[in-house]
Amino acid sequence: MIKRTLLVIAVAVVALLGYAASKPNDFCVARTVRIAAPPAKIVPLVDDLQRWGAWSPYEKRDPGMQRTFSGPTSGPGAVYAWAGNQDVGSGRMEILATSPERVTIKLDFLAPFEGHDTAIFAMDPRDDATDVTWSMHGPSPFVAKLIGVFLDMDGMIGADFETGLANLKALAEA
Repeated sequence: MIKRTLLVIAVAVVALLGYAASKPNDFCVARTVRIAAPPAKIVPLVDDLQRWGAWSPYEKRDPGMQRTFSGPTSGPGAVYAWAGNQDVGSGRMEILATSPERVTIKLDFLAPFEGHDTAIFAMDPRDDATDVTWSMHGPSPFVAKLIGVFLDMDGMIGADFETGLANLKALAEA
């Protein structure tokens, strides 16, 4: 009986690991909102990392989070590093490129899990409004695939993006 139970457990673990290994090697999470403002009013809110405190949902998760800004105030080379509690972890982001309709950011998460991803804020002008898409993509190593079996990363990160975009919309439309 014990051997059979151990065999069943072993088969279940192997199946779980095999299923995790079959997941995609990359991930992408994206959300879009329509903002009644031109890109010229929205881009500065994203391109200046010191302004993220006014709209980013991650800024509110740890009031004691330590922040360090370096490089230029905005645009390519602007850097924001943070260290906080387990809800925000620690990491660094750097503006790689900015245009009138796009901001590209390199994200390096250090804790609680290491990850190296890219975030993009794309502005698509529409009449008197702008469709703003916040996306993040990057590699999905095996540990991330395994966690993804149990947690819906798109739902979790996507919900944060929806909150952030709603805050950005309120700020840009004010």
